[in-house]
Amino acid sequence: MEETKTAEPSRRDFLYVATVSVGAIGVALVAWPLIHQMNPDAAALALATTEVDISGIEPGMAVTVKWRGKPVFIRNRTDAEIAEARAVPLADLKDRDARNANLDGGADATDENRASGPDGRFLVMVGVCTHLGCVPLGEAGNFGGWFCPCHGSHYDTAGRIRTGPAPQNLEIPVLDFSDSMLRIG
Repeated sequence: MEETKTAEPSRRDFLYVATVSVGAIGVALVAWPLIHQMNPDAAALALATTEVDISGIEPGMAVTVKWRGKPVFIRNRTDAEIAEARAVPLADLKDRDARNANLDGGADATDENRASGPDGRFLVMVGVCTHLGCVPLGEAGNFGGWFCPCHGSHYDTAGRIRTGPAPQNLEIPVLDFSDSMLRIG
């Protein structure tokens, strides 16, 4: 029978293992702050969702809140505004996509697909013009909805682009209604 000899670790082996271990710990200590700084800060996390009490918004009123650093228009539409928006044929629309994050992609831009809330009275949209990112003025323009004075885009009472250089309807974010509260995001 042959005996197998195992060499005992030498001082050099110990120094090698110790050096590699200290180096690995050093790399981890240097890398951690660099990786951690890529996480969103507390202000960004706080803006991930916004809750709004909509009980005080009467028909015909609109409020603007901030969500993710952008204005969001919340409008409680009147019966006349709803009727006007529902009377528009899809063929008259420049952008026929609903742009509603609450629906499957490809939903058409009917008023029913863009309106929100229990009875479809509320219209909640990101208030950024889809042309160059300006903020449109409410209750203005040729269609009584929103008007972007910078380049002349006109949106109707459902936030759909009707005339002007803007290529798309105003975006509708993810929404959740519960009682008198609206949660955006």
